[in-house]
Amino acid sequence: MEKYIYIALFAPLVGSLVAALFSMQKKTLFTGLFTSFMLAVSMYASLYLLYFVYTTETTLHVNLFDWIVIGSLNIPFGFVVDEVSVVMMSVVTVVSTMVHIHSIGYMDHDKGFNRYFSYLSAFVFSMLVLVMSDNFAVLFIGWEGVGVCSWLLIGFWYHKESATWAANEAFIMNRIGDLGLLLGMFVIYWNIGSLQYDIVFAKISTLDNNILVWIGALLFLGAMGKSAQFPLHTWLADAMEGPTPVSALIHAATMVTAGVYLVVRSNELYTLIPEVGYAIAALGAFVAIFAASMALVNNDMKRIIAYSTLSQLGYMFVAAGLGAYWVALFHLAAHAFFKSVLFLGAGNVMHAMDEELDIRKMGGLHNKMKATSIIMTLASLALAGIFPLAGFFSKDKILEVAFNSNAIVLWAILWITAGLTAFYSFRLVMKIFFGEQNYSNEEHHPHEAKNFVIAAMIPLAVLAVIAGWFEHSFVEFVTKVLPTWEPEHISHSTSWILILVTSAVAIFGILVAVFKYKNGGFSKSWEETSIYKLLSNQYFIPRFYEVAISKPYHKFSVWAWKTIEIKLIDASIDGLAHFVNKLGVKARPIQSGNLSSSLKLMALGLITGLIFALVLSVL
Repeated sequence: MEKYIYIALFAPLVGSLVAALFSMQKKTLFTGLFTSFMLAVSMYASLYLLYFVYTTETTLHVNLFDWIVIGSLNIPFGFVVDEVSVVMMSVVTVVSTMVHIHSIGYMDHDKGFNRYFSYLSAFVFSMLVLVMSDNFAVLFIGWEGVGVCSWLLIGFWYHKESATWAANEAFIMNRIGDLGLLLGMFVIYWNIGSLQYDIVFAKISTLDNNILVWIGALLFLGAMGKSAQFPLHTWLADAMEGPTPVSALIHAATMVTAGVYLVVRSNELYTLIPEVGYAIAALGAFVAIFAASMALVNNDMKRIIAYSTLSQLGYMFVAAGLGAYWVALFHLAAHAFFKSVLFLGAGNVMHAMDEELDIRKMGGLHNKMKATSIIMTLASLALAGIFPLAGFFSKDKILEVAFNSNAIVLWAILWITAGLTAFYSFRLVMKIFFGEQNYSNEEHHPHEAKNFVIAAMIPLAVLAVIAGWFEHSFVEFVTKVLPTWEPEHISHSTSWILILVTSAVAIFGILVAVFKYKNGGFSKSWEETSIYKLLSNQYFIPRFYEVAISKPYHKFSVWAWKTIEIKLIDASIDGLAHFVNKLGVKARPIQSGNLSSSLKLMALGLITGLIFALVLSVL
């Protein structure tokens, strides 16, 4: 089985390196085909490992080599394939393979075609390193790898100032979280003497509770950065500056879910500090409704889907924070399928509408793009949590977790968010496909995407429909590693009432969106209200960051540059250089080449040396 681990892990890296060889050349279809093929190979190996672990209940370990060996510190470059990591491997590779195939059509006319596929495959490789690692140090290598690759992909069109700004924002925001993760790792090693998962989690219960709280908080700070939790959330929507398939990869199955994976993987730690877990759940509930409210009024197609991702990440953290780790992982997997379909579908719409993103300038595209329309509608139903699609099973389970944990406030917030999610999801669908046409036939000639592009979306759409049907098998599988969570305090009838109440609010949200936007939407006066301006400006948080942090930091940097660097550091170094230069000018006559002068200087040097030696001997 070891060879399948290596194939799953390194196939994307091989594809990335081969594509990199052609990165400076004109578009070569071979790079798209080869990287997609290597991702398909990785997907096959991952699915085979999933089957093997499921049928044999075997955990696989491999050590490539001893990486850091200093004194008592011994960190191997090792990987583990267990029930949790193999689920993540399968989700990542399935989504990534379809995104690669879709990208061949999406990036067809882009000058950076070869470079794009090199970055994309490197991104997948980094994510696989992250989820397959058997210790925190190797996880950190993958963690930083996805950070670098996301920077390259978000800023892929670097000639656009907005793209480079968004890439830098994402990179800097994530550095804040990464510092927390790094400090958490230091505290773990300082107190346990190892970074290996099995050793750390076997000894974690022996530590003082205050130390556990610090470790849990620092690790979650890292998760906040990667999963864009408040207040490190602003980069997620701005990351839409990259190519749309990149958004499907970053927001569906890779980077933003890394924070959730970290908390799930560290479940032995968070089980011991339920107070930190509840804080995580409370923040997750806040982020869920916070992001959903911004999606209500946004008119940028990709940003609406991005805010949806942010909201669903909040759901996942609620489940993980309340101790239902398998539920968080279940929603992570289900969300990956329907969210990737939404982003890929958005890419089809962008191409059809000449890169237009404003949904107010669309409408009536169903007849021109029936396949994309049907697929995105199915994905939106799954996102809204409508039976029997995947989102119904995974999202309703999180609401059940909150209710059963007596976190009624969190349940109420998530319940309201479910209604908002259904509304903004079908606001998007109606404004794009079924509402009144708001574009000129002379300016735009919408058309369906190529057949192979649609074909790449179909497997994900099918999984968005059926993934929830495997809930019981999923629970049985992952709870061999994760704690089992089952409702204990509510009756069967109460459980059904919760399902009906949640489904009712979702259906209500859909009906309101369909009714309102079939008839033109809300009046213009709504856009003049204070609440609309508050939501459309993201609660003025980006403005606050700019005024309170970015501009003062910029002014301080300019002052430090002019005062400290130029007047102090540069002046000191330049002054030393001028002194040495003048000394050289003064000493230059010594090297005149005159033998008599040289002998005199030699004699003077000899006498000086003898006097110096005499003084030392006396002292």
